[in-house]
Amino acid sequence: MRMNSAVAAACGVVALTALAVPAAHADEQFGDTEITGVAVNDGAPVVVGTGARTVTVEVTAVDPAGFEQISARLYHGSFSAPDSSAAPAAACGPTAATTTTCTLTFTLTPGTVPAAASLAGGWSVSAYAIAADSDAVFRDNAASFTMLRTTQVSVDTTPKPVKWGRTLTVTGGVTNADWATGTSVGAEAGLPATLEFRPRGSSTYCTLKTVRTAADGTLSATVRAYTDGYYRWSYVGTATSAAAVSPAAFVNVVG
Repeated sequence: MRMNSAVAAACGVVALTALAVPAAHADEQFGDTEITGVAVNDGAPVVVGTGARTVTVEVTAVDPAGFEQISARLYHGSFSAPDSSAAPAAACGPTAATTTTCTLTFTLTPGTVPAAASLAGGWSVSAYAIAADSDAVFRDNAASFTMLRTTQVSVDTTPKPVKWGRTLTVTGGVTNADWATGTSVGAEAGLPATLEFRPRGSSTYCTLKTVRTAADGTLSATVRAYTDGYYRWSYVGTATSAAAVSPAAFVNVVG
């Protein structure tokens, strides 16, 4: 049933462009329009590297009259005063469907959105749906998601080959995307990474030891080599950086 307040809200729709999102307000619902689900990146963290990437947001809404417009916005910080936000390429609608899932595409460009590594971590989604009969719903915090910096992990071994029972040094490093500069930089000190080994002919890695990154993000460990196999570093990630595993380095044991 149409409500008088919904008519007033609908008047504001005329001023909306396909990219616009209503101004800051508390959650509001006029009539029987509902947003029943919001999914960001199919529920997975959004991992952003040094180049632009797109991410999709699906907004599912229900109204017996169909829809005039559905859209959303990504933001970091508070809804009323975000320190970063992104709008979609276009809104959805109009559509006569009474239940519809609107797929919105956002382009994230490091250095702009997100502008700096300080914006990694928790983000939110605001969403709205405006029905063809002027009913509407606005959600300030319709969903939340995590935006992470990409991680790369390297590995190297010395000597190659190594004599049986001698010391093998396994080195490497952890780097993360620096959104402000568009480059990769060494991870901060003290982050744990595990050194893993897989004997030749096996498909299973075992953990040899855990070490922590140096001030420049590098890794180093020593082990005794007794059989041919593959060494790699595994990094579990943090609240702001993605997990990653290095390529495997094969070591031939001789003598």
